Amino acid sequence: MLATSINSAIMETIPSIRAKLERLIAARGDSYASISLLIGRNPSYIQQFIKRGTPRKLDENDRRIIAQYFGVSEEMLGGGPTLTPTSTNRRRMPRVVAAPRLSLGASAGAGSLDEDECAVGVLAFDVQWLRRLGIQQQRASIIRVDGESMAPTLSDGDDIMVNHDDYASRLHDGVLMVKRIATGPLRRRVSVISDNVHYPNWTDIDPMLVEIVGRVVWHSRMMT
Repeated sequence: MLATSINSAIMETIPSIRAKLERLIAARGDSYASISLLIGRNPSYIQQFIKRGTPRKLDENDRRIIAQYFGVSEEMLGGGPTLTPTSTNRRRMPRVVAAPRLSLGASAGAGSLDEDECAVGVLAFDVQWLRRLGIQQQRASIIRVDGESMAPTLSDGDDIMVNHDDYASRLHDGVLMVKRIATGPLRRRVSVISDNVHYPNWTDIDPMLVEIVGRVVWHSRMMT
């Protein structure tokens, strides 16, 4: 009877952990995929853990990262007892959101196809900082700049944060470019402009031929 009681307790605990994690994800407005990428797993990893019970329990390192991300104890996610954060620590703990890093480049040149678009990683940003940039949660992604047409503003290899009008599984179908957009007085025609004077501009274009997928609000580059 003792063994049966222990096994029953275990069976009740594991689903409870999955339910708690699902509530944490929903409360913050995250997705299964973003948390999977946060711990370096494939995008469906957390969904399989919550919905299918595979793996049966979280890896110790994965559990630690997720607990730190959500600001909860590891014990809540199936770990051993940990010290409960003080109220002061809770107040100081920043609230962050994960932005996917996509495996595509926004061409700073003639344009590139986005056939290889998929999330290959994730970067975590403070929610309040994103709000100061005018970005709502789940409306940002990180992509790489390819080419020099936007130099010196943007350089080849820079990472840029794109603020999307809405969140979709596909960023854009077709040719993806990072450029400046200028509109005429009545917004009936637009111009696509390169910052680098050695690259061409496209002027007097029908707006129906241009799909704006987002606005670049931040960039980073490696120091050399």
